[in-house]
Amino acid sequence: MLKRNKLALATGLALLTGAANAGYTIKISDQDSITFGGYVKVDARYIDGDVPATEYWYGGGSKGEDTENFAITANETRFNTKYVHGDVTAFIEMDFYGEAVRGGGNEAISNSSKPRLRHAFIKYENLLIGQTWSTFVNTGALAETADFGGPLNSVAFIRQGQIRYTNGGLQLAIENPETYTENGLTGNDTAPDLIGKYTFSDDWGSISIAAVARQLQTSDDDEEAALGFGISGKIKTFGKDDLRFQVHGGEVGRYVGVTASRDLIADEVEETTSVMVAYRHFWNDDIRSTVFYGNTTTEESDVDRTHVGVNLFKNYTKELAFGVEIGNYELANQDADSNYLHFTAKYVL
Repeated sequence: MLKRNKLALATGLALLTGAANAGYTIKISDQDSITFGGYVKVDARYIDGDVPATEYWYGGGSKGEDTENFAITANETRFNTKYVHGDVTAFIEMDFYGEAVRGGGNEAISNSSKPRLRHAFIKYENLLIGQTWSTFVNTGALAETADFGGPLNSVAFIRQGQIRYTNGGLQLAIENPETYTENGLTGNDTAPDLIGKYTFSDDWGSISIAAVARQLQTSDDDEEAALGFGISGKIKTFGKDDLRFQVHGGEVGRYVGVTASRDLIADEVEETTSVMVAYRHFWNDDIRSTVFYGNTTTEESDVDRTHVGVNLFKNYTKELAFGVEIGNYELANQDADSNYLHFTAKYVL
């Protein structure tokens, strides 16, 4: 009863102080704690070109009419909660990209957006069970950008259910299977995806080498094997600067490019090559910039998509930052591209 009362009191204090989305830890007992985290992010984007406007650039898209668009959104805003009980940790996080773009609302009246589950997992010693970043993903090698996720067309970027074992730099996992074709998802996969990754880290930074082995389901319920690899890292350079990179190849399919590449095209396994490089420079302690390039090409579907950009961020407080980014997203195989100007404000709670 005492522990329950402490929890109720702590939760009430968090709500009263506005810390429900904060990176604040409430100690309940010697073994129990709750941490609230997240951020509020507001984005304003101007887009000009013949790749239709979207809230952020991902690997998909098709050529449209040459047009201009301006929009203000706050869908990237997110909140999370971490529960710790001794050696057991549970974590859950949500944002507001439910049903892709403006799910459940419209721009005429409410601009509502449905919550979306990002992470929900349990960790105990070396074991993780639940939904989170795929073991194939190296989040430390993602560029710092105003656009959500940066050059998504060329990076490993996927969250899904999994069982993962970690021992030092080694990670082994079985993860949720899904075959992604030009007609959508098959939904009849029978064997989990197998992923292994090893991360080397030291004072100079870190480099990860990953591999994925999969069993893909064709339209006639046959099976095709797929193997892919990834090399990614974050290397410290001068002062606080860093170089981030990702190179992926083979039959990586849906694991790379956020719909830039599919697993099967007319029941043929897709071959994909993706490259991303980003350099972040600190002008001083409060101002920094990142210049980035990302490209993905495929063989069967002849996709060729490139995202380039440069930005400037300034921290006004430890929690509050404003940024501006200019860039270009190109569908070379469709002779289409759009330029964009993106302003962002982010408050880490």
